[in-house]
Amino acid sequence: MSSPSVRAIQRFYPQIYLACHVDHVRTKSNRYHLSAHDAALLAHLDECEPVHATQLARHLGVTNSTLSAALKRMETLGYLARRPHPRDRRHAELTLTTAGAEAMSRASVLDRRRVGAVLARLAAADQTRAIAGLALLAKAAREFQAEAPRRKRW
Repeated sequence: MSSPSVRAIQRFYPQIYLACHVDHVRTKSNRYHLSAHDAALLAHLDECEPVHATQLARHLGVTNSTLSAALKRMETLGYLARRPHPRDRRHAELTLTTAGAEAMSRASVLDRRRVGAVLARLAAADQTRAIAGLALLAKAAREFQAEAPRRKRW
């Protein structure tokens, strides 16, 4: 990979983060009862495309039992839906609920108003391109992590 491309990401990502970051949220101090860790967990889920719990645990670098406790709490709050895998009922598929998407957005370390204000500075076509670019980087990051040696992240 070209060094200028790496340096560009290293420069641009912190600029976005600093412009949009808010203080970490305590679980008890918000109406959604989510910590920054909880919001980060929910950020790995999608409303349409299911994620396998085992893959999520591997991705986050935690044991299945550690993740299971967090997932149970999120499910009780109504933030995720869990259903058995269609071909292997021992494994669960997870999707984000509408309430979960709202809660994640509200508890994210990236303030939604600030992100919105940053996006508002771009024309609609540029917003679409920027989001598509971030989605491509996120996809590559997930693929990289899936192939990288396991490490504890939490």
